[in-house]
Amino acid sequence: MDHRVFITGGAGFIGSNFIRYLRRTTSDIGILNFDKLTYAGNLKNLEGESSPKHYTFVRGDICDKNEVSTQFREFRPDIVINFAAESHVDRSILDASEFLRTNVIGVQVLLDAAMKFGASKFIQISTDEVYGSLGSEGLFSESSPLNPRSPYSASKASADLLTLAYASTYGFPVNITRSTNNYGPYQFPEKLIPLTILHCLQKKKIPVYGDGLNVRDWIFVDDHCSAIEAVIERGRAGEVYNIGAHNEMTNISVVRSIIRSVSALRPELDISDGLISFVEDRPGHDRRYAIDSSKIRRDLGWRPGVSFADGLDRTIRWYIDNPGWVSSLLNQEYRTYYDQNYGPKIRLR
Repeated sequence: MDHRVFITGGAGFIGSNFIRYLRRTTSDIGILNFDKLTYAGNLKNLEGESSPKHYTFVRGDICDKNEVSTQFREFRPDIVINFAAESHVDRSILDASEFLRTNVIGVQVLLDAAMKFGASKFIQISTDEVYGSLGSEGLFSESSPLNPRSPYSASKASADLLTLAYASTYGFPVNITRSTNNYGPYQFPEKLIPLTILHCLQKKKIPVYGDGLNVRDWIFVDDHCSAIEAVIERGRAGEVYNIGAHNEMTNISVVRSIIRSVSALRPELDISDGLISFVEDRPGHDRRYAIDSSKIRRDLGWRPGVSFADGLDRTIRWYIDNPGWVSSLLNQEYRTYYDQNYGPKIRLR
């Protein structure tokens, strides 16, 4: 791969893992990481990735037309990958305004700049949540209707439609990827898996929404990164690609698996399922997501390579081995959000 890649949101969870992935798998590629560094953006995710010859970080907001244009004019990317997004459903329920600004207007600014400065490919990183909720059977395919049920997923669906409209109206070469739930190193601890790991290590109550039987389809973040690389190299312009690893699990089974794994690795903690605390369900909580990823497997030859058991073990070990990274995130803003979202039943110390 020999490209100049403009990556937005590259200090976030998936974006930073993707930059690390590219640096491991390619030798001659230029990367500009453009990130606003909101609460979920952390330059600690990219320590060691600062080679000035191939990698540049610029702090900026994708909604800032002037700054985006300046960076496109100077860097002249041929590929644009948009990871930048407000991404947590719970936060969108508390206040949707920033989700609409970043996830819709920001995408429009990027599309305009990418067209103006001659990018040859634009990849919008989306989510399976745009499809809404499934019953007990069936899978979402790329042709499934969009039926978002939270402000977050509505903003991502809006961005997808806008991206496809640029393809239809202007003939601009875009792709959209819709992945299942990611997990792995560097994930902000508001998400289920890192939050559960953190609470196990600190022997705190683990909040689980409703009855815990909501089903999610999980993919290790490196497998997601390899799928995006396949779309860069072989993706057909204008196409949407679902990315999944066929690991459907209920939330409560994921939580219990983490408790067992942490207990085995850290027996001195003496933890058990007694840490689980069921809390009032989230409004509009989708019951089940599951992705049909046969298109990307068939057309682009991609396959996931990490089993859920192996990926979960690698993730848990990473959080155990990196307590400094975790503690750096637990600031007052996170504590305030946590208390506001989960209420008085469970509180951080």
